[in-house]
Amino acid sequence: QVQLVESGGGSVQAGGSLRLSCVASGYTCSSRCMGWFRQAPGKEREGVAVIDAYGITLYADSSEGRFTISEDNAENTLWLQMNSLKPEDTAMFYCAADCTDGCSLNAGRFPYWGQGTQVTVSS
Repeated sequence: QVQLVESGGGSVQAGGSLRLSCVASGYTCSSRCMGWFRQAPGKEREGVAVIDAYGITLYADSSEGRFTISEDNAENTLWLQMNSLKPEDTAMFYCAADCTDGCSLNAGRFPYWGQGTQVTVSS
């Protein structure tokens, strides 16, 4: 059973930084894709960044240049470094994992999800 546990959310002012962490257990897929998604109130869940088994990353336009996704496979840990945060980044952030090839920002392809960690950015 794959379990994902996020941490690191919080409240910051615009321009600030946060680092989210996601620890995975039971995740032993040979083909893998892990990523961060977010959902603001009244909006659909959207992809933020994903990383595949080869370390290849993909970012949403809104996060490109400000956010960095990284992982430590040995520790089964995923991070999201978020800099230059904006009020529009306010959302619940979720960690997700998949066991198939072809990493993408499509939330529908991910079967495993964490409970989320709240990020609030004030102006």
